[in-house]
Amino acid sequence: MQNYKSKFKKVLLKAVPLWMVIIIGINSTFVVGFAQYYFLRQEFQKNLQALAKTTQSPEELIQVLKQQVLPQTGYKTPLKWKDLGKQLVEAGAIDRKKYEEIFVSEADGSDHMKYLDGSWDESMIINEKNSRFMVNTLWALGLVQKSKVLDAGPMRTGGNPTANFASTAGWTLGGKPAMELYSSATIIPLTDEQQELVKKIAENVFRPCCGNSTAFPDCNHGMAALGYIELAIYNGLSENQIYKDLLAFNSYWFPQTYVEIAAYFDKAGTKWKDVDAKLALSNDYSSAQGATRIKQSVQGIPGIQNSGGGCGV
Repeated sequence: MQNYKSKFKKVLLKAVPLWMVIIIGINSTFVVGFAQYYFLRQEFQKNLQALAKTTQSPEELIQVLKQQVLPQTGYKTPLKWKDLGKQLVEAGAIDRKKYEEIFVSEADGSDHMKYLDGSWDESMIINEKNSRFMVNTLWALGLVQKSKVLDAGPMRTGGNPTANFASTAGWTLGGKPAMELYSSATIIPLTDEQQELVKKIAENVFRPCCGNSTAFPDCNHGMAALGYIELAIYNGLSENQIYKDLLAFNSYWFPQTYVEIAAYFDKAGTKWKDVDAKLALSNDYSSAQGATRIKQSVQGIPGIQNSGGGCGV
């Protein structure tokens, strides 16, 4: 209130003679009320102008959301490549020549072939160009890494032959048959406690191509997510960071779905940067059923292609 009175005095002294101000009385109820009206009206007009500037068409909003979900610079994880690629090649999980036949240009990740040789002190980054390379390489890791999730989980106990899933039968880029690779090598030395944490996180992470969690990695995206969880836990990443990283991976693998999920949250008043990653990866949003519900609620968003949505190599 004192601010209103002080500002109003200055305006009033410039606008009217001093004798009129004295007659009215600076401290009168009229002056205080008029000051409130004057300055609140000015503030309202400023807010109205700002709102007009930020009002966007649906098309403009989608482009903004796309930039938030799929930044052109990509998403950098806290992990380094080190000699992971080399270990995968040596274990037979990746056949380098088969990779060379698929990744033939920088537009599809050929520049990442270097990570299959030597050791690299460079961060793992995912973007629109290398998303296929990332899903395949992490798929190879999840498949070959010795894992309680693979040995004692639904992949073994679900009633279907382990060799018949998309994540096993579909892996054709290895130097050995998929079932020879399956949970066969200790690329990442995990303790029993760490294996339990892998399982715990995997059970909370879904993907839009099916209805199973990463604890049942029956497709390439699930197996890739499992591999990343194992690598992240070994390197000491927090659970929150792992969920955040996996949400970024899923977003580049299923861009249409996650722009729609971002639109859903935006409609509810939550910006994408503020969305809880664990929640977004849950069954309610990231499973095939959850993603379908979201799509229906936002009535679909045209013009965005799923760059890694298929479950093959």
